[in-house]
Amino acid sequence: MPAAIYVHWAFCPYICPYCDFAKWAYDERAAERYLRALEAEIAHAPVPAAVTTVFYGGGTPNAYAPPALVGVLDLLRERFGVRAGAEVSIEVNPDRELTVGFEVLRAAGINRMSIGAQSFEAAELRTLGRRHGGADVVETVRRARSAGFANVNVDLMFGVPGQTAASWERSLDAALALGIEHVSTYGLTIEEGTPYARWQVREPALFADDEREAQMYALAIEKLTAAGFEHYEISNFARPGFRCEHNANYWRNGAYLGLGAGAASYLGGVRSTHTRDRAAYEAAALAGEAIPGDSEELMGDARTGEAVMLALRTSEGVDAGTFRERYGIDVFTHYAPIIAEYAAAGLLVADERSVRLTARGRFVANDVCGAFLARA
Repeated sequence: MPAAIYVHWAFCPYICPYCDFAKWAYDERAAERYLRALEAEIAHAPVPAAVTTVFYGGGTPNAYAPPALVGVLDLLRERFGVRAGAEVSIEVNPDRELTVGFEVLRAAGINRMSIGAQSFEAAELRTLGRRHGGADVVETVRRARSAGFANVNVDLMFGVPGQTAASWERSLDAALALGIEHVSTYGLTIEEGTPYARWQVREPALFADDEREAQMYALAIEKLTAAGFEHYEISNFARPGFRCEHNANYWRNGAYLGLGAGAASYLGGVRSTHTRDRAAYEAAALAGEAIPGDSEELMGDARTGEAVMLALRTSEGVDAGTFRERYGIDVFTHYAPIIAEYAAAGLLVADERSVRLTARGRFVANDVCGAFLARA
């Protein structure tokens, strides 16, 4: 099967209070050592077959200068034989001082850009600890277009403390006005151990409840689909022909190799995650040793349940023929009680070819998907 490569760029110009990713505030010497460790890991990493996508995530990849980003891409091509014309995505922070050298990135073959806007509202951006403004997002898209990027995504977040339906709609309208190809909308998740988690304990009323988040999600679906976007995955909307192929590989339960501190891989039925201890990661990578972390071989219902969960996130759902060919299981028979229960509740629809979430089911996708995982 085709495989994807994810590269974790673990430094940010500043740390957002809601974020729980493996990341550190940018320091030149530390960032240089991490880069050397990434390069060393690439030299010793297993080589998956048919690498079809590459994704630069973080952290903030564009906290690094373009030559460093291009140099790693060159190493990936040399080591893994990345398919010519492959989708190569980069996440960028829209702070003005970071949005430089886009022409260098595009010339090197990076062809998809994902901009972490989160909001176009000044008050919400301050609440999120972001230092850019809405005008910076507009300028970042302009610079991307000028550099030749024809595939641009904007990330938006709903459920932000203080956010209203009206301010959320303004952010959606601002994103649509940019003429971009893709929009990702994420409900704010409170991660344990973050400043936001402590804030929620102190002032829980400031945070959106499930009903308010559902209203904002419904508004996003309404506006984006009316504008011609396909709602092809729970959180993702694309103009025809511009779905994110890298993420689609995850939802197909495809193979992927993760590089960097905290990065996850799924190869040969084994799911593994690198340590988030940066010093331990760097020491192992630079020594050419196995990266410390956790691993788990998914077997039986754990493997198929996860495959169903991932597929249900997409508009196509679980394709019964593909599922039978890959796992040797008839999804309708194996999960008959669960399908019957949620179909009767109007949350799933099943026909002779597939099982899919209904429009209403997308609002409680975690609960529905969890039922398939629980069978394990």
